[in-house]
Amino acid sequence: MAVHFRRRSKLKISVPTSSMPDIIFQLLIFFMVTTVLRQFDGLQVQLPDARQLEKMGSKRHIANIWIDKEDRIVLDERLIKNVTELRHLLYQRRVNDPKLIVSMKVDKEATMGIINKVQTELRKANALRVSYNSLPEPE
Repeated sequence: MAVHFRRRSKLKISVPTSSMPDIIFQLLIFFMVTTVLRQFDGLQVQLPDARQLEKMGSKRHIANIWIDKEDRIVLDERLIKNVTELRHLLYQRRVNDPKLIVSMKVDKEATMGIINKVQTELRKANALRVSYNSLPEPE
C-alpha cells in the first residue's frame, strides 16, 4: 500500500521594498555631500586687457595652455618641462579630436620668447586653431 503525501502550498518569499526609496534617497544625499569636484585653475596669470572679446562656445574641444610670468607652461593639468614636449602632446590630442581649439592664457608679464616657442610648437603639431584669452578693457 502506497502512502500519498499531500503537497503543501508553496511559500511566497518576498523582500520588503517599502523602505527602499528612503535608503536610495539617503545614499543620494550622502554622495552629493561627500563628492568633491576638483577644478584646475592653471597657473596664476594676469591676463592682458582687450577692447573686443568673443566668447568661446563649448569647452569640450578645448586644450588650455597657461604661461605665467616665470615662463612656466602648463597644458591642462600637466606641467610642461620642455617646450618640444608640447608638440607631441598636442599632436596626439589633435589626432583624437579634429575640432580641437588651443586656448592660451598668458600672463601679461611673460616674455615674448616663450610665447613664440609655444606658437612654433603649435604650428608643428598642426594645432592652428588658437584662442588668446584676455580680460575686458576697464572703462
